[in-house]
Amino acid sequence: MHASQGRSAGLGLALASAFAFGGSGVAAKPLIEAGLDPLHVVWIRVTGAALVMLPVAWRHRDLVRSRPVLLLGFGLLAVAGVQACYFAAISRIPVGVALLVEYLAPALVLGWVRFVQRRPVTRAAAVGVVLAVGGLACVVEVWSGLSFDAVGLLLALGAACCQVGYFVLSDQGGQDGAAGAEPPHPVGVIAYGLLIGAVVLTVIARPWGMDWSLLGGRAAMNGTDVPAWLLLVWIVLLATVIAYVTGVISVRLLSPAVAGVVACLEAVIATVLAWVLLGEHLSAPQLIGGSLVLIGAFIAQSSTPKAPSGPVASGPGEARGQAECEDRGVARGRGRAAAAEEELSAERAAT
Repeated sequence: MHASQGRSAGLGLALASAFAFGGSGVAAKPLIEAGLDPLHVVWIRVTGAALVMLPVAWRHRDLVRSRPVLLLGFGLLAVAGVQACYFAAISRIPVGVALLVEYLAPALVLGWVRFVQRRPVTRAAAVGVVLAVGGLACVVEVWSGLSFDAVGLLLALGAACCQVGYFVLSDQGGQDGAAGAEPPHPVGVIAYGLLIGAVVLTVIARPWGMDWSLLGGRAAMNGTDVPAWLLLVWIVLLATVIAYVTGVISVRLLSPAVAGVVACLEAVIATVLAWVLLGEHLSAPQLIGGSLVLIGAFIAQSSTPKAPSGPVASGPGEARGQAECEDRGVARGRGRAAAAEEELSAERAAT
C-alpha cells in the first residue's frame, strides 16, 4: 500500500513537472514578441531561479570541490546552452515544433554511442531513431521545401545537441566516483547549474543593455494582454524552480516505463498550451509526425545501452527521458544506479 501511494505521488509530481516545463515556451514567447531579446528572457529565467535556489546551493557547497566538472557541464550545457537555443528557436518557429526537434536528442545519443564510442545498439533503438527522424520530417513539412525558418530549426537542433553533450559529460563524469562513494545530490547539482548558467548568460546576454521598462508593461498572448511580471513569475518559479524540483523528486518514485511516458508528455503539453494560449495551430501531418517523434524518442532512450561507468547523481529512478540529457533531461531505469537517473531528470530542462 505504501509503495502504491509512493507511485501515485510520483506520478502526480511527474505530471506537474511535465506541465511546468511544457509551459516555459508559452510564457516566454509573448515577452519575446513584446520586444525582449530571447537571451534576456533566458537570463531572467535562469538568474531568478538561481537566486531562489541559493539556500540549496549553500547547503550543498561541498559539490564545488567534489564535482566541479559536473557542475560546469550542467551549467554550460543543460542550463545555458539548452535554454538559450530553445528560447531563440521559439522566437522564430512555433513552440511545439521547437520542442519536438529538441526531442531528437535520444536519437542523437544513439548516434554518439554507435559511431563515436563504437558500441552496438539494439534493433529497437534503430527503429526508434528511424521513427523520430521520419516524424521530424512530417513536423517540418519537408515536402513543402522546409516551410519553417531554417535558423530556428538549427537553434532547436542546437538545444538537442546541448542535451547530448551533457549526457556524454555526465556519463564520463560518473567514472569519477570511486566504488562506494556517495553521488552528488541532484537538487544541489540543479542549484549550482543554475548559478553557473546565470553567470555565463550574464556575460553573453549583457542584461544591462535590456529595455527594463518592458518588464513593467504588458505582453499579448493570442490577443489578450497579460502583465509582463506575471509571465516572468511563471517562467522563473513554475517553469524552472518547481519544474526541476518536482521532476527530481518524482523520478525516485516511478518505474522506468511510467517515467518515460510522462517525460514525453512535456512536448504534448507544450504543443497544446501553444495551441490554446498562443493560437499556434499544427496541421494534421505535423501532429502525426509529432507523435512519431515522441514514440521514436521513447523507444530510443529506453534502448540506449547502459554505460559501464558509475552513477553521477543520487536516487533510484529515471530522469527526463534522456539517456541523453541529464543523463538533462535525462536513461531511465530504476534498476540503474539511482544517481545517474536523477541527474537526468535535472537535465530536463530545458526547455
